Amino acid sequence: MRLIGHLAEEISARAFADYLYVQGIENQLDHDKNDGWGIWISDEDKIARANELLNDFRKNPSDPKYIKEAKSAEELRAKEEKDQETYRKRLHNRRHLFRPLTAYGFGPVTFVMIAISVVVFFISNFGQNDDAIMRLFITDFSTGRWDPTLPEIRQGEVWRLLTPIFIHMSPLHIIFNMLWLRDLGSMIEGRQSWIHLLILTLVIGVCSNLGEVYIGHVPNFGGMSGVVYGLLGYIWMRGKFDPGSGLYLHSYTVMMMIAWFFLCFTGIFGSIANAAHAVGLVMGIAWGYLSSLRYR
Repeated sequence: MRLIGHLAEEISARAFADYLYVQGIENQLDHDKNDGWGIWISDEDKIARANELLNDFRKNPSDPKYIKEAKSAEELRAKEEKDQETYRKRLHNRRHLFRPLTAYGFGPVTFVMIAISVVVFFISNFGQNDDAIMRLFITDFSTGRWDPTLPEIRQGEVWRLLTPIFIHMSPLHIIFNMLWLRDLGSMIEGRQSWIHLLILTLVIGVCSNLGEVYIGHVPNFGGMSGVVYGLLGYIWMRGKFDPGSGLYLHSYTVMMMIAWFFLCFTGIFGSIANAAHAVGLVMGIAWGYLSSLRYR
């Protein structure tokens, strides 16, 4: 979802929103007391077309075609409402169900990742039984020795590249990671897409896990922290250099997580996957910055 511009008057903004809707461009209006009515486009592939239509509208907002299309939009919405009436009776709207948890709702991919992490946590007896989840670690270290060439992965157990992100060692470990994942993941799903979050998680998760093996030289690690720091870096940079993306982190949030990042290196909290944190954060920052270049 992307902001393409503002219109000062509500009547004009709603007329233009209706016009976009009839043209097959899903959109939302958001009021800002300083700039007026913001126009957000749901499909980024249609942003260029929407910008062209907005420029035309600004040249002649009183054109009769906009009034005519507003009536057509009303008819289309009524038809859509009727088509979905049966569905709404059978299922709760996902946004209504999860909206109290975050400002962006509860994204489905975010929910699934949290659910998997919780299930793994229970199977591992709250992080106390490594043997029960040994096939989820990046390599087998049960004998006290491990091979840095990761033979299990070379033999086809490729899921091990990612699954350590679902392993947590204590209640505090999983609680803090899941709270951050809920907010950051849902923000990306709400403002971009679940596919975008899935790709970020897969790439950052695998790279941060490999970073912990080859930089941290540790096989028995786990946690969503590398991914969380990656999402933090991505949202931080994307929001800073591409405000139209709708992604945003308060400076206090960034400062707190960066402070925690460096505090973990002191060792006062015991053994922590600092290499995974570092790789995840660097990747997220780079990804967020580079992906914002096309919108400058």
